[in-house]
Amino acid sequence: MRTDLKWVNTKGKRLRLVDAKDQVVGRLAAHLSNVLQGKDKPTFAPHKDEGDVVIVKNAQHVSFTGKKWDRKLYRWHTGFPGGLKERQAKDQHERDPVRVLYNAVYGMLPKNKLRKARALKLRLFPGSKHPFEEHPQLVPWEPPPRRIRIREPLPDLEEGYEPMNPDAYLRRFGHMLPESAKQAIRSGHAASGSPPVETSSSELP
Repeated sequence: MRTDLKWVNTKGKRLRLVDAKDQVVGRLAAHLSNVLQGKDKPTFAPHKDEGDVVIVKNAQHVSFTGKKWDRKLYRWHTGFPGGLKERQAKDQHERDPVRVLYNAVYGMLPKNKLRKARALKLRLFPGSKHPFEEHPQLVPWEPPPRRIRIREPLPDLEEGYEPMNPDAYLRRFGHMLPESAKQAIRSGHAASGSPPVETSSSELP
């Protein structure tokens, strides 16, 4: 993989320096593909290559969630009969530390004539050293933080409201209801002669 910018037009473009240490491969690749396409610019046009150059350091220290190092497979065909090959992500990482991240970014770029030109602006380095330290257009850049949706607690139930199935209702929404609403549902359920409802954290979604 090339480490210079000999065939890249850097006129009017920034060099975004990204530290990939402890970054999740898929999330980081999604942000890098947007930068390579120029989607973070107000002048973005899908038929133009106006994205910045991306310099990634510590590419060998990326991570996968779960057990993807063992379960994720890379497949290709040699072109000969019976030539279907596959390799685990951890084996691919041992052979080429930057190939895992490169494949993820390349796969997220649009499949059109600009794909190779955009991928050519990506430079990956396994360690923290790179030859662009003194480049005047080098700008540090960090991926935006992950969005985490926080569920707001539900308001108190309207007076006289009784769910058709209190058991299922408490299992589904019990962790979001105020204690007064839980007591109202339990008391109404007990008045009907049914056994008390118990909410378990293991049964919550």
